Amino acid sequence: MKAIVIGGGIVGTSCAWFLAREGHEVTLLDPREPGTGTSFGNAGILSVESCLPLARLSLLRAAPAMLLDPEGPFRLRLRHLPTLLPWLLRYVLAARPKRARQIGEALFALVGRADAAHDLVIAECGLAGLLRPTGWLKVARDARRFAAATAEEREALDRFALPYRILEREELLALEPALTPEVRRALWLTADRQVTSPLAYTRGILRDLEARGGRWLQTRAHGFRRAGDRFAGVVTEAGELEADLVVLAAGVFSRGLAAEAGFPVPLEAERGYHLMLDRNGCRLAHPVYGIEEGFLLAPIENRIRLTTGVELASPTAPPDYSWPRRLVPKARRLLPELGGGIASEWLGLRPSLPDGLPVLGRAPRIENLYLAFGHQHLGLTLGPLSGRIIADLVAGRDPGLDLSPYAADRRFF
Repeated sequence: MKAIVIGGGIVGTSCAWFLAREGHEVTLLDPREPGTGTSFGNAGILSVESCLPLARLSLLRAAPAMLLDPEGPFRLRLRHLPTLLPWLLRYVLAARPKRARQIGEALFALVGRADAAHDLVIAECGLAGLLRPTGWLKVARDARRFAAATAEEREALDRFALPYRILEREELLALEPALTPEVRRALWLTADRQVTSPLAYTRGILRDLEARGGRWLQTRAHGFRRAGDRFAGVVTEAGELEADLVVLAAGVFSRGLAAEAGFPVPLEAERGYHLMLDRNGCRLAHPVYGIEEGFLLAPIENRIRLTTGVELASPTAPPDYSWPRRLVPKARRLLPELGGGIASEWLGLRPSLPDGLPVLGRAPRIENLYLAFGHQHLGLTLGPLSGRIIADLVAGRDPGLDLSPYAADRRFF
């Protein structure tokens, strides 16, 4: 069958690869080179222990203090508040304890299956050299702050029987000597792996996709041609493309096309920045999240990547790099050897739904449209699994899990 996949991030590229692997004639559409959008700028963590919802009461209680801190992990551009308000209200409702627990279970159902899908992609695309079995560290200087900041996560990890270790200062510094001796305690998420270059990972999948006969077409999708309860084609800047099946996996840009298809979704961008910092001899070996600092530092390629928390604003709002730049002195305090300058700056748009779960499965009322978007902070982690699930649905196979929590017509709170 002729398959059109809209969106060339890690999710869309994975969907295209799994479909090509099963013999479909696949065209991947994106106006940018695959892997160079939001999938490019993350910390490279395959976060298979991420079972704690972002919508929860503890974060709501902490939000006012974070908003007042110019160097904190959360920012809201007030001029965009009227547009964001419906999303924020749903987010608040999703944070109710019973609902948050259900969301956590739905997250675990996905992340618990993610490693197997990655292993298949890694083996068949020859990507083993890009993986490091390091896990990642959440570190703190203050023991009480550490206990409070990690209590909910440790409870969730215990509930789902996920492995982790608590490290005291001596053991922590022996594992990661690049850290300042001021750190006192760490949560080590031992099951997670790191991809040393998220861009090279997506490009590796694309390369194998093309070897299987798939192609990337550099164009933007604008809409669809309907034939009854099906889509017969995708309308693009380059003209109309015939399709037997369509996969919508365009990240935050899926919102407009979903509305065009007849099912609007409350999809917004959690904007995230990164800086690439010269190592200057810094020997950081593990991704490290500073609990007091509120940002993550990860060894990516030959530099250290500083990734920020969340900025809520319009996807088209201009970037404000003053925020991540203010964090560099804190990064150098956490990693005393990190004395180099800023090599590059970047802004990405995490596609986020209020309940923190992706849209994944068949589209409502359109029998040959499949959906894979809204992965929030877990796009890299869930990309290959999403592709495997879409291929299962197209083939009429049971994907092995209940997809109703990820339906496009759910309440999102």
